[in-house]
Amino acid sequence: MFRIAVPVLALALVCGARAADDKPVEPFNGKDLKGWKLKDEKKSKWKATSLDLTLDAKNPGQFADLTGATNTVLVPAMLVNAKSGGCDISTEEKFGDIHLEVEFMVPKGSNSGIYVMGEYEVQILDSFGKPDDKLTQGDLGALYSAAKPPKNASKKPGEWQKFVIDFQAPKFDAAGKKTANAKFVKVVLNDVVLHENVEMKQHTPGGLTGKEAATGPLMFQGDHGPVAFRNIKITKK
Repeated sequence: MFRIAVPVLALALVCGARAADDKPVEPFNGKDLKGWKLKDEKKSKWKATSLDLTLDAKNPGQFADLTGATNTVLVPAMLVNAKSGGCDISTEEKFGDIHLEVEFMVPKGSNSGIYVMGEYEVQILDSFGKPDDKLTQGDLGALYSAAKPPKNASKKPGEWQKFVIDFQAPKFDAAGKKTANAKFVKVVLNDVVLHENVEMKQHTPGGLTGKEAATGPLMFQGDHGPVAFRNIKITKK
């Protein structure tokens, strides 16, 4: 029997290439807003900061003053919407099917959202302490306009929380006709599974374009209330 020897180096290169394809994209560089688009630059309250982020002692509905925030790279740096009345921010890069991991923090009573592809919202809200049977599509972890969270996995305002989201983009044929709806395959909040295999029959109101497409950016809502994000990792599927 003849054996074909496969060079170890060749195997390493193949395995290396596959691993590179699975490497997460980190759209926030920890220094500035490069790679991001602001919906309205004049209204923007977004900034990159490495300061210790806390709530204002006198007004827990706001973050403590970030005046003098530095772009010095510390781990982890944060992308912060410092005050209410700002604007949405989205990545320049567009994505289809993804695995998303992101940590976030909200002050007391604050409201934001993660728009996958810029069009399908996973709600962010200070829902801490709200009974499970009182949860609505406006509460933390809801798929806005599609499904409320089945349980309250919220942490206290001012604490870091984490979403892990597996998302399937809508599919279209050569003529541009939609052949499959977008789907949240799984949404996990603070290690609690909230949703599995929820189809989005249409985009969420308040999205970036109001249209569905094969790819789109990651968008964070910034026109409602203060919010901070860190450790943003997107793995293409």
